[in-house]
Parts: sequence; C-alpha cells; structure tokens
Amino acid sequence: MDRIRIVGGNQLTGSIPISGAKNAALPLMIASLLTDDTLTLENVPHLADVEQLIRILGNHGVDYSVTGRRERQSEGYSRTVHFTARNIVDTTAPYELVSKMRASFWVIGPLLARMGIAKVSLPGGCAIGTRPVDLFIDGLQALGADISIDSGYVTAKAKRLIGTRYVFPKISVGATHVLLMAATLAKGETVLENAAREPEVVNLAECLIAMGAKISGAGTSTITIEGVDSLHGARHAVIPDRIETGTYAMAVAMTGGDVMLENARPDLLQGALDILAQTGAEITTTNSGIRVRRNGAGIAPVDITTEPFPGFPTDLQAQFMGLMTMSSGTSRITETIFENRFMHVQELARLGANITLAGQTAIVEGVSKLKGAPVMATDLRASVSLVIAGLAAEGETIVNRVYHLDRGFERLEEKLSGCGATIERLAS
Repeated sequence: MDRIRIVGGNQLTGSIPISGAKNAALPLMIASLLTDDTLTLENVPHLADVEQLIRILGNHGVDYSVTGRRERQSEGYSRTVHFTARNIVDTTAPYELVSKMRASFWVIGPLLARMGIAKVSLPGGCAIGTRPVDLFIDGLQALGADISIDSGYVTAKAKRLIGTRYVFPKISVGATHVLLMAATLAKGETVLENAAREPEVVNLAECLIAMGAKISGAGTSTITIEGVDSLHGARHAVIPDRIETGTYAMAVAMTGGDVMLENARPDLLQGALDILAQTGAEITTTNSGIRVRRNGAGIAPVDITTEPFPGFPTDLQAQFMGLMTMSSGTSRITETIFENRFMHVQELARLGANITLAGQTAIVEGVSKLKGAPVMATDLRASVSLVIAGLAAEGETIVNRVYHLDRGFERLEEKLSGCGATIERLAS
C-alpha cells in the first residue's frame, strides 16, 4: 500500500493548476444515463472515484472514450471523456460496486426516469457517518415511484414519474442531484424546495439544460423543472474543484509562500476564502485564478462552523483544523453536516497538535511547532489535513493509507513538489 513521505519546513512558491471537481464530475457522469446520445464532459479529473464510477456505468451499458489527455500544463491535468448510454443493458447496481462508492447510488434517479425501473444496492455506512438514503427514497416516492426494500436492495418502479412539489426536510446535495435528474423526464412540473445550493448542483443543472432539460432556479433553494419526453447529447465542462482550491490555499497559509492557484474560481468558495483571509493569508483574485500569500505573519485563530453552501464547506473542515494547529491562539471548529468527522484529531495529535473535543466542536490550542511522525489517513479530507500539517512539521512525516487521497486529489504530490515542497510517494 503506497505511502506519502513529507519533510516539512519549506515555503510553497509557484503555481498549481486546479483540476476539475470530483463532486461535480460524478453526478455529470451519471447524467449520461438519461439519454441515448453521447454526453461529452470536459475537465474530468483522473481520480480513483471517477475510474470506479466509469466501471459502474459500464455495468449498465455505458460506453466511454477519452480524448485530450494532457501532461502538465497551465490548464491542468484533466481529460475530455465521452459517455454513451445508447443501450441500457442492466438496471441493477450490485452491492459489490455500490459499496465501494456511495455516489454510485445516485444512478437510481436516471435509471428509473429513463427505464422505468432501477434496483440499486443500499450503500451502507462510511467512515464519516451513516449518511442514510431516506431523502432519496422519499423524494422519488413523491414523484410517483413505487419503492420496495428487500435483501439490501432498493427497487424503484414507475411507468413514468409525475411532477410534484417536494420540500427537502434537510438540505442534501446528493438527494438534490438525484431528484433533479429524475424530474427532467417526469411528466409535468416539479418544484424542489429547500434544495442544495452548491456549485456542483448548478453545474449539473447547466449540463441538463444543455441536454434539453427545462430547469430554473438552480443555485437557489427552489428549483423548478418542467419535464420533457427525452434528452439529447451535449458537451459540458466540469467546474474547477473548490475543495482542491481551498486545500492548497490552506497549505500556503500553513507554510508561508506565494502560490497562484490557476483556473480557480473564487465564487465557488468565497465563504472559505473570507475565513482564510482572517487567519492572515492574503487572497487576491486575478484573471488566471486565485493568488494566496503569507510571508512572515503568524496564523491568527478563527472560529468556524460548517454549513451548506455558501457557508464554510464540511469538506474543508479537516484542512482548516490542520491550519489552526499552528495558530497563535485558540480556535473552535464546529461540524454540523456529518457525524464522526473528527477522526483526524488523533492523527494530528501524533504530530504535536493540541486539540480537545466537546461534542461536535473541536477546540484547537495553537502550538509553536509540529513534529513529523507516522500518521494514518482515515478518509479523503482527513488524509489531506495530515499532509497540510506535515508540510509545516519539523522532520519527516509518513502518511499511510494514501488511497484515500487518490480518491479526490489529482497528482497531489506532484503539484506540491512543483512549488517547493519535499514530498514523494513511496510505492508499496
């Protein structure tokens, strides 16, 4: 099993190309199930989760091809991928595939809308909480689906989904994705209220519109969809990854230096950038992306609470905690989105961090230095928080279980080493 070795203490200087967003690419890929034409997606990142979803879609009969592979260039590493679901050969998503990636459960919406039936394995729990699928099931039932659950599988049937007004009892990005896709082929109008406002939802809606869907209100809490009989192919670009952007911005704030995050879009994470500026980092928007600098000044402590967009993202909580471990005071980090998302605390403590937990709040007492040590990644975002801490720690840090990193960060060690970090992958 690969590991990552880091020798801390170097400032980061240079530029980092921001890849396409994993959290946007996955629902866009799943949207290819809605049409028998080809859906071409630009800026698709090369990640373990993307490759796994390609395998899952292939199980349903989706063909794919890749063009535009790029080496290191200012526009990044991502690819153009063509998906064609001309013939759906299987409407079942088996446990052995769904269990490897929760987002694969989302195929239930497009398969049901287009084929009238879908049988999808329950995904089960994950490292950062149970994340139940009750909102998915409740919303599809509101659209007229007949749903049964047996032997760990959800079976959904409907001759044709019927438009409805559905109010999400709580904000859910995944459920918003699924109902948005399903409603595009429903009969009549669907109104989704208390919908997720995340940029990834907007990116999906824009793609569906390019495919012939009639959607308004994406990016607000109320989305209206007028169902159509069929969708056609389209060409659409995956947005830059706001979580990758925020992660590298925090790495610069942690180590000091001056880095241009190329192609980054500030509108996708303005709330997090505002918080980062309060810590003492200098954030500048340019035509090329976002420039992050911290030269000489200490790291100021800042309290945060994770919230749905446009608030501080839960997917940047662990990275921000890594930054706060070397702040000049006390910060409080409250997690409101997922339970069990503080598993990185004990690993940061191995590096010398002083963190105590009080329910869903982590109290971080900044220390003057961290010291390298072997640590273990527990999930995707937790693993990169250890990288951030390791970049500033004295001596050598070894991050184990880096397969978590490969799920969401494209060529992380290459991008960081290109800016002066001493970081390398150690093959197993």
